Amino acid sequence: MLDSIINEFDKALKILTVETTPERLRPDEDFKNSHALTPQEKKIHSRFMRVNHSGEICAQALYRGQLFFNKNHKIQKQLEKSANEELDHLAWCQSRIKELNGRISYLNPILYLGSFAIGSIASIIDEKYNLGFLSETEKQVSLHLESHLKKISLKDRRTIAIIKQMKKDEERHEASAKSMGAKELPNVIQKTMKFTSKLMTASTFRI
Repeated sequence: MLDSIINEFDKALKILTVETTPERLRPDEDFKNSHALTPQEKKIHSRFMRVNHSGEICAQALYRGQLFFNKNHKIQKQLEKSANEELDHLAWCQSRIKELNGRISYLNPILYLGSFAIGSIASIIDEKYNLGFLSETEKQVSLHLESHLKKISLKDRRTIAIIKQMKKDEERHEASAKSMGAKELPNVIQKTMKFTSKLMTASTFRI
């Protein structure tokens, strides 16, 4: 158990402090030119991407927490696959934030710790509810990304391409969790997750 704790601490430090190298090319890689954005557009778009980056920090922590007590090899394989793909999201968001002259959120360490704890609890309760938690999380992230697509200037093709690919991946992860037998979470938990998501979004947009 001590080795596992040390391993998780090491992974957390790397996710929070080391710039992630993506396995896949950024979705906007072929866009040689992009319409110039105003300083205000850059500022707002960088904040949207900061929110998305923090969301990916939370996702990594959730996956690590869900894996910590999981004993089902099939679920482990799916969680690890999804987590690896979301590392690409983390890298894409971080690099785009830099291009927009923004910064990542100061709240990320707190968000990581809280998300890891939630994921751990979900994995202890029940395997099917663990998958249900994964499914609901991906569903809410997809809705959240959809809302960003409606707010970002159409001139910013690069940011839009990144968010669209992230949304596709999240929807695929949700479908995969359901195909593995995810249970629908109780209404009160769904509402709590939505409230927590809104709180995270509002706080990381500003901090």
